[in-house]
Amino acid sequence: MMRVAVVDDEPLARSGVIARLASCTDVVVEGEYADGPSALAGLEQRRPDLVFIDVQMPGMTGLEVLAALPSTCRPLAILLTAHDSFAVQAFALNAVDYLLKPIDELRFAEALDRARRLLAWHAGGTAAQTPGGIVPEPAWPTRFSARVGRRSLFVATADIDWIEADGDYASLHAGGRMYLLRESLHHLATRLDPACFVRIHRSTIVRVDRIAELQAQTNRDAMLRLHDGTPLRVSRTYIDTLLARLQGARS
Repeated sequence: MMRVAVVDDEPLARSGVIARLASCTDVVVEGEYADGPSALAGLEQRRPDLVFIDVQMPGMTGLEVLAALPSTCRPLAILLTAHDSFAVQAFALNAVDYLLKPIDELRFAEALDRARRLLAWHAGGTAAQTPGGIVPEPAWPTRFSARVGRRSLFVATADIDWIEADGDYASLHAGGRMYLLRESLHHLATRLDPACFVRIHRSTIVRVDRIAELQAQTNRDAMLRLHDGTPLRVSRTYIDTLLARLQGARS
C-alpha cells in the first residue's frame, strides 16, 4: 500500500487530488495540509511514501518544505503549480514529476505510475543492498522487441530518437526507421529512464539528447527540432518538465 500526503493551500485543489487518489486501491491518504509549516511537521512525523505538494504557497513554498525535511524522511514528490515558472532544483528533492494546474487526468495517472515504479525499485533495492550500503539504480529497459511480420526485431533503447502513440501501440522511431511496439504510450512512459526520455505531448515521447532546438509559441506550446530535422510539437502541459530535463542535461 502506497502512503500519500497532499499539500496545497487551495481547498479545491487538495480535494481534487484526494478524489483522484480515492479510485486507486493501492493508495491510502495519510494526511492533507494547507500550509508549509504544518506540512513540514506532518511529513516528518508520518513519513509518507509520496507527497503531492503545491510549489507556490504563502509563507513557505513546497520546495522549501521538501528542502527542510531530512533526506532520510523526505518522500518522493509530485509537484503541483498553477504558474508557468519552474524551479529546476526541485528534481534534486526527490521530485518524481511536475503537474500544471488544472491537472490533466492522463498526466496525473502517469506521474502516479512513475511513483509506484520508483517505490517498488526502492523497496527491492533496500532489501538487497550491496555490502557498501549502495542501493542499485533502477534497471531501465535496454532494448525493446518489435514485431515486423513474423519476425521480432530488437531495438536498442539508446537508438530511439522519439516515440509516438498509435492507438494501443507505440511507434519507435530510430535511425530513420519506424518499429511498432505492442504497448501503449502511457505504460511505456513509466518504463523509460526519465533522465533520458521526456513526454512532450499526449502522443509523443522524445529522447532528450536528440533535441537540437526549442522554439516557444505564443500559446505556451512550443516546437522542437531533433538533430535529424524532425519537428515535434510540445504542449503546454509538458513544457515545464521538458525545460527541467533540458536544464539537467546541460548541468
